[in-house]
Amino acid sequence: MTLSLPDADVPAYDVPVPTFRSYVGGRDVDSAHHLYTVHSGSVLTDVFASLTRKRRLERGEDVPATDVVGRCAVADAETVAAATEAAAAAAPEWAATPLSTRMALGELVRERLLARHEELVELLVAEGSPVALARWQVAGLVELFSPETLAYCAGQLHSSVRIGRRELTVRRVADGVVCVNPPSNAPAASALFGITALLAGNAVVLRAPRSAPLGVLFALRELVVPALTELDAPAGTLNFFCARPGPVLRAWLEDPRVDDIFFTGDVERGLELERECVARGKKPILELAGNDCVVVWRDADLDLAVEALTECFFGSGQICMAPNQVVVHPEVADELLARLTEAAGRIRPGYPWQEGVLLSPVLRSERFFAYLRDALERGASLVHGGRRLEVDGEPSDTGPFLEPTVLRVDGLAGCREIDAVATETFFPLLPVIVAEPGPDLLDRVLDHVGTNPYGLRNSLWADDEAVVDRFLARTRNGGLLKINDSHLGWLPYLPTHGGTGLTGGVFGEANYPMLRSSHLQGVSRATGIRPRDAVFDAYHRLDRQGR
Repeated sequence: MTLSLPDADVPAYDVPVPTFRSYVGGRDVDSAHHLYTVHSGSVLTDVFASLTRKRRLERGEDVPATDVVGRCAVADAETVAAATEAAAAAAPEWAATPLSTRMALGELVRERLLARHEELVELLVAEGSPVALARWQVAGLVELFSPETLAYCAGQLHSSVRIGRRELTVRRVADGVVCVNPPSNAPAASALFGITALLAGNAVVLRAPRSAPLGVLFALRELVVPALTELDAPAGTLNFFCARPGPVLRAWLEDPRVDDIFFTGDVERGLELERECVARGKKPILELAGNDCVVVWRDADLDLAVEALTECFFGSGQICMAPNQVVVHPEVADELLARLTEAAGRIRPGYPWQEGVLLSPVLRSERFFAYLRDALERGASLVHGGRRLEVDGEPSDTGPFLEPTVLRVDGLAGCREIDAVATETFFPLLPVIVAEPGPDLLDRVLDHVGTNPYGLRNSLWADDEAVVDRFLARTRNGGLLKINDSHLGWLPYLPTHGGTGLTGGVFGEANYPMLRSSHLQGVSRATGIRPRDAVFDAYHRLDRQGR
């Protein structure tokens, strides 16, 4: 399927609507019910007419499919159950497949991603992602399947040493059936992230979110399934469908064939799911919220630091690993805020296919204004922003966009009484905390970072190597630390997701799904060893070495 990004302000697709089906047990499964996706530009132009047309199509009415870019089958309970059954049947054979073959899957997915990345970008734009951020997601996927990342994980999955007449191996063994629930924001990238559990030897079942299913289903059907076919993977190694999350999660919890549930979503539901998984003997793998902190020290390169801080506003802050709060040294606070205000003013809304657009529409914006009111009532000051905007950037009481907003919070003491500091906001809202001066300033800043109950990413901008070393020594929370670097940027070899505390739950850490969905096992393979000697001669050898 190929889409063309429209040049006009209102996109129009008057072509046969492509259908994305469920995929279970190695075959496509259609449904009597379908969800329709209307191009995001059409929704921005006339949300009422677009959503009315969408609902009428989903009711089966014979209306023109104007601006519809695709539809997907809605899986029923039987399809959901069949997906788990197929995965359970395929899991033992796929787990027994040589590691080199399974790692080749990552290489093949990367090749197909490079060949068809423009199609994926176009679908993500059609579903509402600004084109710049769609490209950012695709670039992250290329790093996820990079040779460096694959080589690191392969080394973790299997390592051997020869000692005497034994070959000793430490390996990670697949858990079995892994069920993946990606989020509604960046679901296609999250889906491809989740299916890396396949490389450990797991069979995977994945639910595409109803709000943005097309990119997910395209990525899995066109990039991953052909790669599995090329490797002769058993039918049922990968299964996917679109359905409501509640019933699916309940079915996975109750199904004894499910070993792991990889859930991305809000903290409250994620921690509840963690408890339910443990009670049923299942492994929870959680990607929840982030409340990432960026520290800007007095010797930081402020131009580059500000460039990184504006990443808070990308996608209107609806990216979990975006900066969510800043702690700045008091000596450079005023200069940082002045430069940040200027940079925030250059970030504008627009149609998602337009170059340079970084803001996304925001649903439930009343929560944004609740955060803003709370901060101002508790002593924060509004430095920039705080308004709704239309697609052309004009302020409006009903605009679907939110203006990039910067708050000044004076003092670390009590700053977490402000909700926008204490929690993930998921809005283009950045509180800048100006730390109090004093001889123990660095210790207080590091205490603030280290006591954050969330733990996705943390960043530091500083030139002093002693400050950098103390930051690295003291900052134990978070799945990824960045020093003088983009907060959002992807890197090969290093983890892209995962974290501690409210970000990853009790078992949270940096997340390579192929490692998190497997477990350690030691193996000894001996030749010509007498068991009794192995039991009783060990001490005699030790005694001789001691003499």
